[in-house]
Amino acid sequence: MELLRFFTAGNVDDGKSTLIGRLLYDSKSISTDIIETLTRQSKSTGVDTEIDLALLTDGLRAEREQGITIDVAYKYFTTEKRKFIIADTPGHAQYTRNMFTGASNADLAIILIDARNGITDQTKRHSIISAILGIPHILICVNKMDLVEYKKSVFEEIKSDYLKFSKKIGLEKISFIPVSALAGDNVVKSSENLAWFKGESLFEFLENVPVAEENDQKEARFQVQYVIRPQTDELHDYRGYAGSVLSGSLRKGDRVQILPLDVSTTIEKIEKFQIELEEAMEGDPIVIHLSEDFDVSRGSTIVKLNELPNSDNFIEATICWMDNKAYQSGQKLLFQQNSFRSKAVIKELEAKIDIHSFDEVPSDGTMNLNDFCKVNIKTAESVSYDSYWRNRKTGAFILINENTNNTVAAGVIH
Repeated sequence: MELLRFFTAGNVDDGKSTLIGRLLYDSKSISTDIIETLTRQSKSTGVDTEIDLALLTDGLRAEREQGITIDVAYKYFTTEKRKFIIADTPGHAQYTRNMFTGASNADLAIILIDARNGITDQTKRHSIISAILGIPHILICVNKMDLVEYKKSVFEEIKSDYLKFSKKIGLEKISFIPVSALAGDNVVKSSENLAWFKGESLFEFLENVPVAEENDQKEARFQVQYVIRPQTDELHDYRGYAGSVLSGSLRKGDRVQILPLDVSTTIEKIEKFQIELEEAMEGDPIVIHLSEDFDVSRGSTIVKLNELPNSDNFIEATICWMDNKAYQSGQKLLFQQNSFRSKAVIKELEAKIDIHSFDEVPSDGTMNLNDFCKVNIKTAESVSYDSYWRNRKTGAFILINENTNNTVAAGVIH
């Protein structure tokens, strides 16, 4: 069954958590015991409705006390057509790093706009982050239409303003839906209150929006997570390389190249759960056996000979600085891309990105929490990669403080 990953973003109090709660509640994707628990908890929040729908995603105690989203909350549900993973991301500017990570694997961004307020700085911030991450589809949900008397003119004005702004940042596949998350208008079912809107409800849109049509054309990428070498009497000569197919497909008999060793060989056998396969597809957890023995280790990349990625120890990227402590020039870092890890250093801060205007600002040599910067990174070992916009699985990475082991940045490779 097809999987759609999407995230919600917007200003504080725009109703992101309530929208997801309404979507799950009205589509009957919540079990009875959870509804009973939330009904009891809702009484302590003082809400006017029978159940506070935001409690479905605002799981942290601090979130419930303050009525805001702080961390990324993930929810899962399934319909007859699709499986869904929802990331409810924070609206506060101080939690931009959490929004960045929640959005990094999404197929769709749902950006909420309060019908009373129109486009705000946070709307622009989250749209620009979506542009940086190359999110394939953007859905603008104009929420709280009940508070503007469901006026079509309000919706059309916001739509016009957003389309003008989106041209500046290169967003293309944009859809618009007017909703009232609290009242349930246009969330799962079309609403009489919004009879002038002839498009789909949010639920219908989610079931029908095209997902990652280009996946089938992606080059084969496999990264070794673990080398299996039992060295028992029964499996004396067994040597397998375990991992998941990051993209594309691999077949028994394929001629492949091992990076960064830069040697070629043939796939002799593919196993999945100890059963031999002729072909493995994207997402399959497999063990690969090669016709020749090489010094293959964790982090090595296996690709088809005619589908080679970039391979270099000099990386141009855009990163979001996630550490509470400011970046220090020459800071010792670890570059991690899936299971590949190498020592690294940021050689140059090229520019900062103003996430209100999308303009590049000359770097002053500093990076602070939530800053977006274009950087040049030098790694000790050669990295096998594709640009993030070509292949997210090999074009994304994190930077780790070598001394504390804290993740200090997440990035996308140009």
